[in-house]
Amino acid sequence: MRHDMALGHKDAESAFGISFPDLPSVFSAADDEEDLLANAIKALRLWGKDELLPEPSPYAKILARADIRQDLSDGAFLIRVPLIEDDTRTVRANVTLEAGTLAAIDIAAKQRGLTRSAFLASCARKAIERSE
Repeated sequence: MRHDMALGHKDAESAFGISFPDLPSVFSAADDEEDLLANAIKALRLWGKDELLPEPSPYAKILARADIRQDLSDGAFLIRVPLIEDDTRTVRANVTLEAGTLAAIDIAAKQRGLTRSAFLASCARKAIERSE
């Protein structure tokens, strides 16, 4: 899993914006701060569909840039954006779960029209991306 540094900003009477110092053409916005990270992940994914994502710069290198330091002094903030890169390979995994939990998973997956595996993968991706 990779992590890209992003610069968040909020001007008066505007949405929250987010941009990527390593990818100047990639940006996103959100009306609510809580949606900013999810929108940043979507922006990276969309850009990554057409272009190869470069290796993310380390935090120290981003912070050493004069333009970033100026943006931060003007009120911007850095966000570490996790990205689980898509890989078409599937891998079989054996997991052990409590029976009641497994039954609840199966019910929730069926309600959403998903397989157990697809449901668990979706939940794991969402939890990982929110935990950063």
